[in-house]
Amino acid sequence: MIWQYIVIILILLIIALAIVKSKKKDFKLEANKLVQFLGGKGNIIDYEVNNSRFVVNLHNIDLVNKEAIQKMGAQGIVEIDNQLKIIFGDDAKQLKKHIDELK
Repeated sequence: MIWQYIVIILILLIIALAIVKSKKKDFKLEANKLVQFLGGKGNIIDYEVNNSRFVVNLHNIDLVNKEAIQKMGAQGIVEIDNQLKIIFGDDAKQLKKHIDELK
């Protein structure tokens, strides 16, 4: 009788872990998409993270796909000359870390 409860608990734990893992973002994939949406590596001059904002200076702002960046989860995008300030929230630091690995 106790073995049945133990088996049920183990199955529930495995299901819970699978759900948590499936909802976890793949920041390497997200970073690749972001670089592509910003016009590619060659279009990026430099970038930094200020709190929840990802700030990027670009050669050509016209190459940016702002709609795609919004769909990625950006909460807002501010354009000043050839600079974009993209609000990503807590994800900004993770994205910068993985973009650093791409460069």
